[in-house]
Amino acid sequence: MKPLVKRMKWWGWGEEGVFFNYANKPAFAPFVKRALGIDLRPRQTDTIPFDASTVPASTLPDALRDALVTATASDRVSTDAHDRVVHGHGSSVTELLHVSRFDYGRLPEVVVYPADTDEVAAVLAACVDADAVVVPYGGGTNISRSLQLDPDEPRPIVSLDTGLISGVHELDEESGLARIGAGMLGPDLEEDLNARGWTLGHFPDSFTHSTLGGWAATRSSGMQSDKYGDIADIVRGMTVVRPGGIVRLRPVPVESTGPSLREMFIGSEGRLGVITEVWVQVHRQPEERVVVAYMYPHWSAAVEAIHTMSADEIPTTFVRISDAHETAFSLSTQKEAITLKKKVEAKGQEALWAFMRKRGWDTDEMCISYVCFEGSKDEVDARRRKVAQVAKKHGALVLGTGPGALYDQKKFDTPYLRDFLLEQDVLGDVSETAAPWSKLNDVHRRVYQAAEDAYVALGKRGWIMCHLSHSYHSGACLYFTFAFRAGDDPDREYASVKVAVQQAFVDAGATLSHHHGVGMEHAPWMEQVVSTEGVAIIRTLFDGTDPGRHLNPGKVIDAPLSIYDKL
Repeated sequence: MKPLVKRMKWWGWGEEGVFFNYANKPAFAPFVKRALGIDLRPRQTDTIPFDASTVPASTLPDALRDALVTATASDRVSTDAHDRVVHGHGSSVTELLHVSRFDYGRLPEVVVYPADTDEVAAVLAACVDADAVVVPYGGGTNISRSLQLDPDEPRPIVSLDTGLISGVHELDEESGLARIGAGMLGPDLEEDLNARGWTLGHFPDSFTHSTLGGWAATRSSGMQSDKYGDIADIVRGMTVVRPGGIVRLRPVPVESTGPSLREMFIGSEGRLGVITEVWVQVHRQPEERVVVAYMYPHWSAAVEAIHTMSADEIPTTFVRISDAHETAFSLSTQKEAITLKKKVEAKGQEALWAFMRKRGWDTDEMCISYVCFEGSKDEVDARRRKVAQVAKKHGALVLGTGPGALYDQKKFDTPYLRDFLLEQDVLGDVSETAAPWSKLNDVHRRVYQAAEDAYVALGKRGWIMCHLSHSYHSGACLYFTFAFRAGDDPDREYASVKVAVQQAFVDAGATLSHHHGVGMEHAPWMEQVVSTEGVAIIRTLFDGTDPGRHLNPGKVIDAPLSIYDKL
């Protein structure tokens, strides 16, 4: 059966034929050798043949199949093996590790493609009548295991793909509001809005393969949230289908109507219903957009500078700083200088590093920063001057727009690196948090120490790096990446490092997650971060609104499966 909606490749991130290539990056292999002590192997294959695996046959009951066909159409109810595998997992490292080795775990019995709100309502009714589980599916990019299925679930599992529920249905230009189908992918959404002179401004790392409904369901944050806000700021209203009926929240700027239903649905990960339409605030496309790079002598100076920019309320679209480890990694991914222009730039960079060393810089401690400015030409110029003043006051050098433009072009490529590392038997993953400005440096230090202690306990050489992004009045997001070579028990080894990092977040008074959500991955810490009574309230909400546990059970709280149990 030909897929009705184009999805990512079944065994990894993104599209077939697109992958991370280190052959044209001469500094990358030496960097990996220093960081992890391994020699990179040349790529063996560009794909994994699906036909080489055996997929258990679907056990979908005939009565449920008939009901789903009645709710939608015969060609939108699929028990195809490939379709079921694609919809049987998200994009967490542990899921991809197993799937790429043909260990599929629990798969849905069927994938159904409703085309509108009414069809979703009919699908949910059919599933409740059949005592089946429904898991809403957007783009499949979730990395907190919000899509992973419980292997012990005896009931039929239905993957409800929202891909046909798409399109910009209404644009209120006077109010800056748009009504959009929840299954619309990021690039399609922006293309449609841009053609009308508007933008949503929401660009998570997963942008090219994720959906608007998925962003809302997992409480997403985009790279440009400094200007446009997180998804909770962007969503103004929505339509949510539940087994008992349809909730329609009108798009208003603010309201005082008791506990916020909008806030309850945002971040609910499918446990309260299926989001089918979303009203979002949109913005006129800026006249000018530019990304400027800066180099700071060390991490604490860079953090202090970003805090100053935030406190001075300088309007920026995003501000990001990479710590010394991430800066070294970024420099190692530079492509080989082949053209005369690139060779001249490379020589200029080396001359700059030499100049910085003469000024007393330790170039192993320097931190690169990127700041994006949008607006009229005069506004951009004025904001660039203000940021440059702050940066220079904290010892930074202004590198200009060249490195900034390169960062902007490659901002969605990072997830492909995880697949590459898995091919090299390296587990590489990310964990992000948020904390007040007063705690950021302590969180950074404690997470580094926790990861290093975990590597020592495993007897491994590992790597950790971090960047700061998503600045707020009271604090910012810290986004960590860790990597190490897997051994004979990769699940246990991964869990050792992941648990150490997440527990360091909690112990330091930071958030459990800034924008990746909870899923199964972070559920074990929920009681520590929202309190026992807080979890009890969430459980009462889920149990009261879904007593039959038909809506993506085991996510956010009460996760039925945890790799952490192997510790």
